[in-house]
Amino acid sequence: MYDIDVYDFLTEKDEEGTRLDVFLSSNMEDFSRSYIQKIIEMGNVCINGKIELSKKYKVKREDKIEIKIPKPVELEIIPEDIPLDIYYEDEDVVVVNKPKGMVVHPAAGNYTGTMVNALLYHCKNLSSINGVIRPGIVHRIDKDTSGLLVAAKNDRAHASLAEQFKEHSIKRVYHAITYGNIKDDSGTVDLPIGRHPTNRLKMAVTDINSRNAVTHYVVRQRFENFTYIEARLETGRTHQIRVHMAYIHHPLLGDMLYGPKKTKYNIEGQILHAKILGFIHPRTGDLMEFECDLPKHFNDAVRKIKGKAGEDI
Repeated sequence: MYDIDVYDFLTEKDEEGTRLDVFLSSNMEDFSRSYIQKIIEMGNVCINGKIELSKKYKVKREDKIEIKIPKPVELEIIPEDIPLDIYYEDEDVVVVNKPKGMVVHPAAGNYTGTMVNALLYHCKNLSSINGVIRPGIVHRIDKDTSGLLVAAKNDRAHASLAEQFKEHSIKRVYHAITYGNIKDDSGTVDLPIGRHPTNRLKMAVTDINSRNAVTHYVVRQRFENFTYIEARLETGRTHQIRVHMAYIHHPLLGDMLYGPKKTKYNIEGQILHAKILGFIHPRTGDLMEFECDLPKHFNDAVRKIKGKAGEDI
């Protein structure tokens, strides 16, 4: 018998008619859909108290869904020869442009194909502060968020970078596409973020067991029903930009967790890109700043919004 984590969901009106595996994978972003399908086949999903074995079950309004996920076991993470888009590397740090769809570190259902598997093959050595599952990982970005991420090759570099994140001195600028036309040219969302009261896999603006969170945004371009923004993080809470923009009624395009369950243009995964990353080098004390181009999927989304072929933004 294995240890398990139990997750409970109550479906809402706009989720009615969604396939069970799609509903669960969109609400449990750290798990792939194929893994969720295996969990369903194992009989680990109950709907309204009854085991449901069909991944194609269409959820109904106010279905009570319980899913049991085996807890991850400590194991040796295998280095994998996965290509990396490396922007900078030295004996202490490595800066990588993560593609959309890649998980940063192993978790249940995702023990291979992660950024950590790739880094272990490329770098050989990474810091040990975060243990076997997350060597070298100082911060993470969501699976469907693309862009720049820094990893530490030794514990000294890890401790220095972790302290910079704690002090909010790391520069992080993201680009995103939101639903709706944002009225103001710029703004700040200064609202605390904590775990969602009913779905512990989501975050929410709340005063209960929360931490301060500040997001500054600037409008770069407006489309008829969408807005292209630049967002700068003053703090770094889980899902911060996604939660803050959804709270002001401008969720990110493709974000099925915080936005519409049926996304425009069949885009899956939030259109969010970590474009600029800056930090103090842990050994030299030099200010390091990196910037990467918008990825193809970002520009493809813009072209779909415009309704015609056009230049990249």
